[in-house]
Amino acid sequence: MTPGDNGASTPEDDDPFGYLYADGQARGAQPPSGSGGYGYPNAVSRVRSVGERTYGGQQQAPQYGGNQTIPQQQPGGYGQPPSAAYQAPETFPGSAPTTRTPMPSSGGGRGRGPNTKGLLIGAIAVVAAVVIGISVAMLNGNGDDDKASGDASPSTSTSQSASPSPSSTSSVSGQLPKIDAKALHLDGGATLASDVKGAKSDGGIYVTDFNHVGAKITWTVNGIEKAGDFRLYARYSIPGADANATLSVNGKVNNQPIGLKNFIGSPKGDYEKGWQSTWAPVTLSKGANVIEIACNEGNQCDALFDQLWLQ
Repeated sequence: MTPGDNGASTPEDDDPFGYLYADGQARGAQPPSGSGGYGYPNAVSRVRSVGERTYGGQQQAPQYGGNQTIPQQQPGGYGQPPSAAYQAPETFPGSAPTTRTPMPSSGGGRGRGPNTKGLLIGAIAVVAAVVIGISVAMLNGNGDDDKASGDASPSTSTSQSASPSPSSTSSVSGQLPKIDAKALHLDGGATLASDVKGAKSDGGIYVTDFNHVGAKITWTVNGIEKAGDFRLYARYSIPGADANATLSVNGKVNNQPIGLKNFIGSPKGDYEKGWQSTWAPVTLSKGANVIEIACNEGNQCDALFDQLWLQ
């Protein structure tokens, strides 16, 4: 060979596909044969790296400083699968057995971690018990201590007399009292009647002839257990026009008269459709109290009375 042409024997010119080109064919490149060879004649053989595995047999250690045996490629040719004699490394004698580490199961089996479902149920039960206890405590603490007193009418005679009753005294025993017209003490020409319908007192009896100065109704209440402020209610009827009267407690006149207004808008001149109720504040002492409703100068007293009560 000349210095300018090294031929096809150099590794860089050893083209396994040289037979496909015109210049390669001119240099004698041959396609792969049954023996597995290909390339140019006298082509440089490739030496495998030290320790590289060979197919179909054991690897031979390289001999340094001497001749070494180059393993030949197994039949099959270029582009063909390796020989069936290939065996995996772990199948060789002396190889360590291959073991597969099982992956931990993600299921919540018994003994594999805390029972989160049970903990959650327990927490919910505790919260529910606390909420129920708070609700019961709130309900028990919100009781209404100030109960409205019931209507406790004192025992009265069944006689429907047009004359005033000799007794107008009521006693308090647990409930605030209520009194009918015929149990009141009347003065100044006031009398009892039952002609106008609609009175709720016993027998439909009411106080009449109140519409003149000097007429007076007196109610004596005994046994007030505790001094304080109360409401005096009066059921009355007016002929469709506002009225009023002077209110006194234990001889002391209230700052304002008791208003007997036409709250329901009853027609004028009709006492039967004018029945309604009103109230005025009163301050009572412990024990006995005297309540008076009077027609004095400056009052408009055209009204009928059938019941009085405290609250």
